[in-house]
Amino acid sequence: MTDSWSRRDWLAAAAALTASGSLLRAEVQDEEAVFKADVRVVNVLATVRSKTGDVIKDLTKDDFTILENGREQMIRYFAAETDLPLTLGLMVDTSMSQRRLIEIERSASYRFFDQILRENKDRVFIVQFDMAVLMRQALTSSRRKLEESLAYVDTPSRKELMMQAGGGTLLFDAVVKACQDTTKTLKGRKALIILSDGDDNGSQTSINDAIDAAIRTDTLIYSILFEDSGAHFGFSSEGRKILARLARDTGGSYFEVSKKRSIDQIYEVLEVELRSQYNLGFVSDQPIRFSEFRKLELRSKRKGLAVQSRDRYWAQR
Repeated sequence: MTDSWSRRDWLAAAAALTASGSLLRAEVQDEEAVFKADVRVVNVLATVRSKTGDVIKDLTKDDFTILENGREQMIRYFAAETDLPLTLGLMVDTSMSQRRLIEIERSASYRFFDQILRENKDRVFIVQFDMAVLMRQALTSSRRKLEESLAYVDTPSRKELMMQAGGGTLLFDAVVKACQDTTKTLKGRKALIILSDGDDNGSQTSINDAIDAAIRTDTLIYSILFEDSGAHFGFSSEGRKILARLARDTGGSYFEVSKKRSIDQIYEVLEVELRSQYNLGFVSDQPIRFSEFRKLELRSKRKGLAVQSRDRYWAQR
């Protein structure tokens, strides 16, 4: 007899350790909602409010039901998104109709970032759009860089206006570009904050293209209507409908700056919402045979609560 193990014994022991380690990792992932890239997990971010509009923060996985194309799915992963990293894209309308509002937007945006940004954890990028789409600040966690970049966010100069060709407010193009160039490759929570009067003039893409780009990249849109009533010369603007739809169809929220609600107050509400989201994950019981949009419906089992989340997702083959 001998105390040494045979090759078969070693292989069996290694297999057992691997299996137990995989099980342990799976349990940790389920507990912390850490999703592996090789598992086709559909993530749904949600905000839940009471009838009075208060954000509800104490729900559990058992308080939700999720359906894909009308079929109920098993919620495999769940987390209250209070601490996971956040990526924000600030999209500032710098067309001439916003020229009297830019300074207010700059100041409020910096105060918002100073409050919400956790350096070395959260990241922000800044895009301005008018007759062109310009990345003012690439992804950064630096408050100093954000402050410096915001100082350069401004309406076109007289010379730039004289050289202008084509449209003057490329809102839809800006959303598509931000999603395709920046948020597409990022994991985790991603959101665009749009500061605009909502008018689009000259985009090569449509509102449907902008919404599709956001949904395909799992990017929420939070839109803030901030308009100079004198800039439209009495004509009715479609901006309110555009911004509301961009937010609603992507699972974000829509706000309006008014005499009763300042942009700083809106940013305070937005901060609470971003820090009080639920992240639910499921693996579809229907194989993906071809890439398509699939309908989503997230419900709360508690009566009297309104669930805000996207209503479809891109099932990539």
